[in-house]
Amino acid sequence: MLLPQYDLTGNKTGQLEVSDTVFGVSENPELLHQAMVFYAANQRQGTSNTLTRGAVHGTTRKPFAQKGTGRARQGSWRSPHHRGGGVAFGPSPRSYRKRMPKQMRRQAIRVALSGKVSSERLFVIEGLDTIEQKTKAMSDALTGLGVSGSVLVVTGQSSNANRTVRNLPRVKAVSAELVNVLDLLRFQSVLVSPEAVKAVDTLWSDLRRVRKEAAA
Repeated sequence: MLLPQYDLTGNKTGQLEVSDTVFGVSENPELLHQAMVFYAANQRQGTSNTLTRGAVHGTTRKPFAQKGTGRARQGSWRSPHHRGGGVAFGPSPRSYRKRMPKQMRRQAIRVALSGKVSSERLFVIEGLDTIEQKTKAMSDALTGLGVSGSVLVVTGQSSNANRTVRNLPRVKAVSAELVNVLDLLRFQSVLVSPEAVKAVDTLWSDLRRVRKEAAA
């Protein structure tokens, strides 16, 4: 398939041939959701911790007599309903890690990239890797393309775009090797340099271990 190619001012300069295996895959919302949960869960640290009534420091003396006071009976000042007591059903350190087969992860990236192409939210920008290292240069490029909202900039290995997006809100730059499903779904538009397109095509077009019905 062919993708339109633009320059930094938003003018169309030609077309770039890409693989249907990576950029022409049919929709699969269930796979994208599973991949999104996988990536989001594995980013959680799982270090939140609270003290239960057994871990709170304090006296073990009974607060007051069981009978004769007219009050509700109490067995410990460390109960959750007392001030300074333990926390009931609070979080404790745990692992949130999930597993997902490698081929499913690879296919999810293809589906996410193809979704951006079909919705016309993926733009191949000539000269993106050699853009001037100023925030205004990237801001003018986004204005020329008519791109609004959140933007993911995918660059080649040696690129100046990483420095130009640091001060732009809702804009993130990553190299082609670090593209993941979570970023592709979080950001509305994707700007890709021709070098990055070739790198992505090379990385994710290998279907040797994918079943034929899945590749069809």
